[in-house]
Amino acid sequence: MNELLIVVSKVLLASWSVLLESAPFVLLGFFIAGVLKAFVPDDFVATHLGGGGMASIFKASLFGIPIPLCSCGVLPAAAGLKKQGSGNGPVAAFLISTPETGVDSIAVSWALLDPLMTVIRPVIALFMAIATGIAVSFAGKQSANEVAADIDKSGESACASSCCCSHKKQEKLTVAGKFREGMSFAFGDLLNDVGLWLFIGILLSGLISVFVSTEVVSRYLSNEYLSMLVMFIVSVPLYVCATASTPIVAALALKGISPGAALVFLLAGPATNAASLPVIFRMLGRKSALIYLASIVLISLIGGVVVNDLYSYLGYDITHWVSKGAHEEAGIVSIAASVVLLLLVLKSLLPKKQIGHPR
Repeated sequence: MNELLIVVSKVLLASWSVLLESAPFVLLGFFIAGVLKAFVPDDFVATHLGGGGMASIFKASLFGIPIPLCSCGVLPAAAGLKKQGSGNGPVAAFLISTPETGVDSIAVSWALLDPLMTVIRPVIALFMAIATGIAVSFAGKQSANEVAADIDKSGESACASSCCCSHKKQEKLTVAGKFREGMSFAFGDLLNDVGLWLFIGILLSGLISVFVSTEVVSRYLSNEYLSMLVMFIVSVPLYVCATASTPIVAALALKGISPGAALVFLLAGPATNAASLPVIFRMLGRKSALIYLASIVLISLIGGVVVNDLYSYLGYDITHWVSKGAHEEAGIVSIAASVVLLLLVLKSLLPKKQIGHPR
């Protein structure tokens, strides 16, 4: 029993260490997401992504970067674009760019990884979105009846997430009202959708820190190409959003996983989780969806090789590219942010009171 308590305490301490480092940046990311939600009109993206030309693909890839939607939340948004006439190419680009490059995940990358990976991650995700959109656009068009049926099913199936299934009528609000609404979205709907998975990721990072030794990584994942393939295979069945995947990768990086293998997990996980794939197949059609998946596989693996070469060229040891911070002297800001984030996530897990309406 004592040994079990010691192990549990080690896991919790390791997880707390990750939380201390990431919490201020997570809260900052949610805050920026709320500001974007408040002051970027809901129909802004849809009005710029009509059709299926190259311009729409580039716009879909760029617009997806700041939009605060997670891996599941992007599905009904993409289905809405489809209903409004957007082609498969822009929709595919939007499906990749949006969940992989959110402001919250970029902030956590800065906190837990290194500045170079913080820049490389969204840049390669953007390239992947554009390249996949172009590839899918050449896949041909489905019949009109098939598209209409698939869009309706996609929108219905995808709307299981709380982060974008609100269909409230937009009312004219003051600047203060918009700000309050944006913060309510960021620290309500978005945090409800991402918070639990973030904490699962942080807990997994603690488990990795305690149970996965550098010897295990060097023995079984020392081959950089094999490690990339393993990380891709592991990422596909998991529902790991971009924010939650970062602490997992950070823990593995401290054990010796290469930046290329880390990038494969960071890119493939949010874009290919098992929960979203059936919806994507219905939304894009079988041929386009297979091209979508093939593009993600190829570009993430090629990107991993390029990133390893880049780190080596710059003089980094690809087995020691992330350094552990000294959290024994964590400041009051980190501790306060960790407590606030913990309380917000716990609040999001409490059952919501059902408000009855008089007949």
